[in-house]
Amino acid sequence: MLRNLLTLRQIAQTTISTVSRRQFENKVPEKQKLFQEDNGIPVHLKDGVADALLYRATMMLTVGGTAYAIIS
Repeated sequence: MLRNLLTLRQIAQTTISTVSRRQFENKVPEKQKLFQEDNGIPVHLKDGVADALLYRATMMLTVGGTAYAIIS
């Protein structure tokens, strides 16, 4: 029983320690260059198509909700 607990403890420590060693690429400098670039695009749209779609969806929901509130 004690041997099983010690084995389980070793496995758990190994798993936790290997997970914390993963290295991720630092993308902050790239994003800083992108967002600080003076190209006339508003900052909330600089990240591409996904930002534009989210912006348009938000605007449609806002205008639609306002119209619904006024009409009701």
